[in-house]
Amino acid sequence: MSGVESLEKEAERSEAAAQKASLLEVRDLRVWFDTPRGLVRAVDGVDLTVDAGRTLGIVGESGSGKSVLSRAIMKILAPSAQVRPGSEIRFNGVDLATVSPKKNKHLWGVDLSMVFQDPMTSLTPVMTIGQQLTETLRFHLNLDRAQAKAEAIRLLTLVGIPEPASRFAQHPHHLSGGMRQRVTIALAIACSPTLLIADEPTTALDVTVQQQILDLLQGLQQKSNMGMILITHDLGVVAGRADSIAVMYAGRIVETGPTRQLFAHMRHPYTRA
Repeated sequence: MSGVESLEKEAERSEAAAQKASLLEVRDLRVWFDTPRGLVRAVDGVDLTVDAGRTLGIVGESGSGKSVLSRAIMKILAPSAQVRPGSEIRFNGVDLATVSPKKNKHLWGVDLSMVFQDPMTSLTPVMTIGQQLTETLRFHLNLDRAQAKAEAIRLLTLVGIPEPASRFAQHPHHLSGGMRQRVTIALAIACSPTLLIADEPTTALDVTVQQQILDLLQGLQQKSNMGMILITHDLGVVAGRADSIAVMYAGRIVETGPTRQLFAHMRHPYTRA
């Protein structure tokens, strides 16, 4: 075999390996908080992977560490949080611990995006809905004002907000909790992210709207081959939506597996409960 042929074979193997690599790989992630009552191990040795076009459901009760895990992936933890040495979060092969704050601004929204659990605190109260959407669109997609406004109204329509042109000019406190949650979803999907983390995305919505929003996220995922982490306290939400499920308890994943297999053979008492 000639040197050129050898290099070509090596390139083919590298390309095949890249295609098989997971979109997100978390290894031995530990996030601790130093509190007046002592050390709290909010996330304590978590391993997980998410592939492009696939959904991982993370299920657990309040306080199990789900939201801290998602914020660690996004690098938006509180200053009091300590990501312990040896923790590893790799996105598209890049160790997020080495990414600079400046590069993070371009990573969020386009590559990594998140639907936050509390829309009232995740939306800026002094900016209109339209300002928040167009700011994101203009920063990441280089749209002019008219283009950004048209796209923002399209996104508001997509997530089921009535009279989107009127809502565009309103502030978050003018909207109901369900409407605010839809706005946060519109913000999260505005730039078609590679990986979407949805932290209790349907908490403030009624059952019918829950289904509509989950159908919307699933449709966007299929269209763009987006990876998704769906975080919830309800196994029923992820039963028909996730390809695999990880059950969290006290900062650890106590059981994981393909969705059908996990429901057919629940091994851990906490999962069964």
